Amino acid sequence: MSFNLEGRTAVVFGVANKRSIAWSIAQGLHKAGAQLAITYQNERLALEAKDLIVSLPGAEAFQCDVSKDDEIDRLFATLKERYGKLHRIAHDVSVYSLVALARAAAPLMEDGGSIVTLTYNGSQRVVPRYNVMGVAKAALECCVRYLAYDLGKRNIRVNAISAGPVKTLSARGIADFSDMLKAHAERAPLKRNVNVNEVGATGVFLASDASSGTTGAVIYVDCGYNIMGF
Repeated sequence: MSFNLEGRTAVVFGVANKRSIAWSIAQGLHKAGAQLAITYQNERLALEAKDLIVSLPGAEAFQCDVSKDDEIDRLFATLKERYGKLHRIAHDVSVYSLVALARAAAPLMEDGGSIVTLTYNGSQRVVPRYNVMGVAKAALECCVRYLAYDLGKRNIRVNAISAGPVKTLSARGIADFSDMLKAHAERAPLKRNVNVNEVGATGVFLASDASSGTTGAVIYVDCGYNIMGF
């Protein structure tokens, strides 16, 4: 299924490399016709991120470390000057930065819109070695619900995608990640691991008007792993 996002401006935060879920979402939004602003975290990630971003005609690259309020404020001031209005936001960062980004973005989302973040099933179940990130993702999902309520009156929807394990840059920091992939594929009803492009496609769906009645939700894109008891 394709979604028409022509005339819409979307900001995608946190592109690191070609394996980033954020990059897959950005590609999907571009294919759907959205005008894109894409951010990378810092100078260390700039070279690879910029090479990817310029491969999407019309997309623009911006540096923004979403853990720093001053960089968020500076970015949104630039975005307001450059685009005027925003319609879509996607990011894969912490619970605090989701609140900070939503606060900064809401005034620019004059016509309503969609905010999408990324979570993981470790928020609901014990995933060995995921540890404190499970607590952070649980807080993130709670934040999605409260933001959905707070921003609903502005016609701004807030949702999360709970993706299965994907070989991203951040996944490299999880010990025995290959074992996690193997266990996931064995137990998931579809008997495989999720493809990053499937996560990206769900991001495009949540950014589009096709999901206009959906807010405060966690959408699982994990080949059904989350439904299994063992």
